[in-house]
Amino acid sequence: MAVNSYKDDEQSIQAGKLKTLGRLFSYLLTYKKQIAIVLTIMAFCVVVTLMNPLFIESAIDKYITTNHKQGLLLLVGTAAILNLLMIGGIKLRMYLMAKVCNSILVTIRQELYTHIQTLDFNFFDSRPTGKILARIIGDINSLKDVLNNFVTTLIPDFITVVAVAVIMFVKNPALAAAALCSLPLTILSLCLIQTFSHKRWQIFRKKASNLNAFVHEDISGIRIIQSFTAEAETSDTFAKLVKEHRTSFLDACRINDSLGSAIDFCWGLGVTVLYFVGIMVIGTDKVSVGTFIAFGTYIGMFWNPIMNLSNFYNQIITNLAAAERIFEIMDAKAEITDAANVTAMPKIIGKVTFSHVTFSYDPPVKVLDRVSFEIQPGETIALVGPTGAGKTTIVNLISRFYDVQEGSVCIDGLDVRSVSIESLRSQMGIMTQDNFLFTGTIRDNIRYGRLNATDEEVEQAAKAVHAHEFICKLEKGYDTELSERGGGLSIGQKQLLAFARTMVSDPSILILDEATSSIDTNTELLVQEGIEALLKGRTSFVIAHRLSTIQKADRIFVIDNGGIVEEGTVHELIARKGAYYKLHMAQMVLPVS
Repeated sequence: MAVNSYKDDEQSIQAGKLKTLGRLFSYLLTYKKQIAIVLTIMAFCVVVTLMNPLFIESAIDKYITTNHKQGLLLLVGTAAILNLLMIGGIKLRMYLMAKVCNSILVTIRQELYTHIQTLDFNFFDSRPTGKILARIIGDINSLKDVLNNFVTTLIPDFITVVAVAVIMFVKNPALAAAALCSLPLTILSLCLIQTFSHKRWQIFRKKASNLNAFVHEDISGIRIIQSFTAEAETSDTFAKLVKEHRTSFLDACRINDSLGSAIDFCWGLGVTVLYFVGIMVIGTDKVSVGTFIAFGTYIGMFWNPIMNLSNFYNQIITNLAAAERIFEIMDAKAEITDAANVTAMPKIIGKVTFSHVTFSYDPPVKVLDRVSFEIQPGETIALVGPTGAGKTTIVNLISRFYDVQEGSVCIDGLDVRSVSIESLRSQMGIMTQDNFLFTGTIRDNIRYGRLNATDEEVEQAAKAVHAHEFICKLEKGYDTELSERGGGLSIGQKQLLAFARTMVSDPSILILDEATSSIDTNTELLVQEGIEALLKGRTSFVIAHRLSTIQKADRIFVIDNGGIVEEGTVHELIARKGAYYKLHMAQMVLPVS
């Protein structure tokens, strides 16, 4: 497995930064009442913070120098009460914002997950599962501090910086200009650093996504890796991905950290110039001790928020890539959607018509080329042919997992694109080659075919496919808990459960894609009885490489070269000694087990 397969294959949508941030922060508008309370608390806290240096100045210049003890005690008591209230307000503000931010993350995660479920196969075909998981979990978690600090840091600190600057210039313009002389240098540093920082964090997010995708795939395929003794190769690949992840993180951090150093330098420069101008230029006889101390406090109150704002800006740059990746998926449009004038599919009778259908996954290579056929209600159609000929594509078009490029697919005379997807697929039973079982009980996995099925109906479906016998032998029977993908069960047992799940759905159109590929010959004979009962009265499509499973099909379509090369019953096709006859003879010589 090569690292190149996990290179940066994602297309980042270069939306404007302000637009992305605006979209992210718009979620705060849902909680206007809570935000208003938080802002009120913060306004009080800012006012108290701004008053503290004035309390110090008054205490020194008005009360300490004049030995006015009563006034000093009153001033100290007032300041103490206000600061205690401020501490309580900070605690309440933190609680409210934590609650709001967690609620917003739940909303974003739910919206993203719900939207992902509406996307079609093309979306999932082009993205590893691990990268999708990285968006839903890691990227969303990284937004928490941004949302929280937008209200609790950006707004109050911005107000504080402006208010401190105004107070300083009102009290002494010369000292204020000296203290803030390095501000232009700070702004210049910020502009230069952010240009490089955003790109570095975008790279880091992609490297993290690549690593997550590799680990997910590696763990999912651990049996294959161990079977082919490929542990060393995958370990080398993992090491290379980890190194790329680490290197990209360090590169981004170096850029971010340089901003803090730049602000520290500007802060120190401002303090130095302040005292130089105050002492050497203006003179200590013209500036009181209280004013000097107040200005020293104010300059700290000015640069502290600047540092906080720079950290918040770094945080935005760090997580802006995450927000862009989240919104990229939210903005992804499903190619298979309901039309504006869509109607519900009536109860399906079962007539299926393909009219000059052309389809390709990667144009210009055509999987199907002007394919036409008509299936009558209740017919069982077997689809056979070489791998990649288009058998599964045909049933996917009937279920509208993909749309045709040319021609039409109709059920009971209605184009599948003219009816709602939900009303179409809810009347179909589809069993694919991937017998995916969910974490939960056996009963719940079978009931997944029809969520309102009774326990009796679940057991009847299991009996029909002869899964009941092995289920009852388990310690907890139908209440046996399955791990992810049905760990602990044999491949054949998992396939029987998947077959029961399809059977309980009671579909009008049945699609069996290699339904008995993992069942031994003896079990297959038993399952055939259940299949025959299920097929009765339903239009059915059976994809099979094992020709023994389709002997009773009404018609067999041999699919190859983009179309139907042969059509007929088993006896008719064997008599022709064409493509089907060759497949039949090949399996007679090399029986499929």
